[in-house]
Amino acid sequence: MSGVQDVRVDLRSHAGEYGVDGDYRVVPAYWQARILAVVGVLLAWVIVKEAVEGDVVEGTAAGVVTLLLASSLGLYLRTTLVGKFEVWAAVLADLRLRGDERLLDLGCGRGAVLLAAARLLPQGRVVGVDLWRADQTGNTPNVTRRNAQLEGVAERVDLVTGDMRGLPFEDGVYDVVVSSLAIHNIPSPAGRLAAIDEAVRVLRPGGRLVVADPLWTGRYTARLRELGLVDVRRRSAGWRMWWGGPWLPTGLATATKRP
Repeated sequence: MSGVQDVRVDLRSHAGEYGVDGDYRVVPAYWQARILAVVGVLLAWVIVKEAVEGDVVEGTAAGVVTLLLASSLGLYLRTTLVGKFEVWAAVLADLRLRGDERLLDLGCGRGAVLLAAARLLPQGRVVGVDLWRADQTGNTPNVTRRNAQLEGVAERVDLVTGDMRGLPFEDGVYDVVVSSLAIHNIPSPAGRLAAIDEAVRVLRPGGRLVVADPLWTGRYTARLRELGLVDVRRRSAGWRMWWGGPWLPTGLATATKRP
């Protein structure tokens, strides 16, 4: 149990900068923040206006909407800035890594999970694959390399620009494959299943797979059973990875490849 606690402390004190998760392909993060600020100001104006005019019903309604939006935003920010680190601390601890494994992170982004794993693998090697698209603020390989340097693990980290639907690796070369909040970004169901297939292909016999995603983890686990993996499980990551509220939770799909 003490090992799990040590990992959690390590991840909470991370030195890197890991941005904010979201979809910034159409509307950049800067403008999304401005839109939220404008909405907040408008709601505050409505509350004050209705209070001055003595309209209790409309003022109360505006106050409730404001509270719900503020709570949702607060939960979202906690998840992306704190909660995902807490959850992955426990997930990585549960893997009970020896310290010499080869680990692959699909859709590694700025390296939150990739580099946390690297800190647990002093004799191992971690590889991050990404297309570096706008599903995080500042999502570039240079930012990830800088984070690796800040975390003190740059010498055992490799970054690859590639598509998780067609990984540029041989069969059975990784002890562990992980993916955090990435596979759902693939637009088609066939593409998402192809990513799962590729994860299994590059996993060595006896290797373990962990996928955290807000959508479709039930389909992932069904596919893993079809591919013959064992100890296939699906569970909720809990409130620490609620994206604004319980209506958009994160699921965890785990499995082991047959020896």
